[in-house]
Amino acid sequence: MLVAAFVALGVWQVKRLAWKTELIAQVEARIHAPAAPAPGPDRWPSITREADQYRRVHVRGVFLHDQETLVQAVTDLGAGFWVLTPLRTDQGFTVLVNRGFIPPDRKSPDARAEGQSAGEQQIVGLLRITEPHGGFLRANDPARDLWRSRDVQAIAARRGLSDVAPYFIDADGTANPGGWPRGGLTVVRFPNSHLAYAITWFGMAILTVVGWVVFVRRGGPR
Repeated sequence: MLVAAFVALGVWQVKRLAWKTELIAQVEARIHAPAAPAPGPDRWPSITREADQYRRVHVRGVFLHDQETLVQAVTDLGAGFWVLTPLRTDQGFTVLVNRGFIPPDRKSPDARAEGQSAGEQQIVGLLRITEPHGGFLRANDPARDLWRSRDVQAIAARRGLSDVAPYFIDADGTANPGGWPRGGLTVVRFPNSHLAYAITWFGMAILTVVGWVVFVRRGGPR
């Protein structure tokens, strides 16, 4: 019975490995594909994490800089904030754009005034699925305007925005005037330990069989 359970767990991990490998290949293809138009309202109900996360998209519109939201972040450049700014698109809907990272000394818009681009802008980046909470002990606090995750719905409600896409866009590394915010810092990483887990479970099955054989050869219980 115990051997069967270990084998079943090993087989499950092998299946998970195949699924994860295929997922990684799909995401790699999306990241390097030509940018497609950002999905409009007609496509919003069908957007899923499995099918659309990290899809490369483009969109045109005007930034609403007075409605930006700072989300706590830790990057290769250190600790600071993501700058999420609503973009009123030329298609009539609004999408939050993660324009990139700023250090704490650039928290005030006045400290990065050159980067507050006016007029219509062309944005290219990766479609990201909303992050509805900050995780254990890292909940967002909209009342205090304290953000630890990029929760599109909560941010839109706090800013009084309407017709907001259910995703946000991580802007690519195209330089902003003045150098801030710094885009193109999206980390695409998928933990993939399924092979190690599979080996562990199959190994446990083998050890159980070996232990049982030794036990029987020694005459069983005494």
